[in-house]
Amino acid sequence: MAKPEKVERVAVLQKRIEGAEALLLADYRGLTVSDTKELREGLSEADASFSVVKNTLFKRAADQAGLQIESMLTGPTAAVFVSGDAVLAAKRLAEAAKKFETLQIKGGFMDGKLLSADEAAALAKLRSREEMLSQLAGMMQADLSRAASMFQALQSKFLGLLDAFKEKKPAAVEEPTPPEPDAAPEAEAAPEAEPAPEAATDAAPEAPEAASEAPQEGKE
Repeated sequence: MAKPEKVERVAVLQKRIEGAEALLLADYRGLTVSDTKELREGLSEADASFSVVKNTLFKRAADQAGLQIESMLTGPTAAVFVSGDAVLAAKRLAEAAKKFETLQIKGGFMDGKLLSADEAAALAKLRSREEMLSQLAGMMQADLSRAASMFQALQSKFLGLLDAFKEKKPAAVEEPTPPEPDAAPEAEAAPEAEPAPEAATDAAPEAPEAASEAPQEGKE
């Protein structure tokens, strides 16, 4: 490989190392093409990629990234670059190591700390982010259910007290509903004034005339 190509390859590896959330190293001897494909598919669930690397180039890239992992670069090396859940990636790698006995975990790097082979294997025994989120969701759901049950119980208790209060309260005497007022009565017309007695136009009736003449006695 020409020197410029090596430099480019080292730069690519350095960039991948620095951009990874975690790094796991393994000895991949004995894996077939089919085995490697299956492992890659499992690691993809954790947003991780499996790559076979050359020790000399990988050491140079790691040195430039500030990682001292020379002790892990013995024998054939494959690197798992983790961009997602490191615990889930470690679980998938550990599962593959159980299935393919020739696959051996060498160690790794996470959160600024180098991990030995045992520490990397122990990482697989932790709860993955997905499991923790699932457990948290279950706890929250349980809390919501308990809160709903408490609220329902309090509501039922309140309604029971309200019913009991209504039973003890004496029935109110119903007052007759006053009739609705009609339209304002029209003002009563003032009584008509009695007409003033007309002035006597005629004089008081004269006394009846005295009998004109007394009957003549013995008149023939």
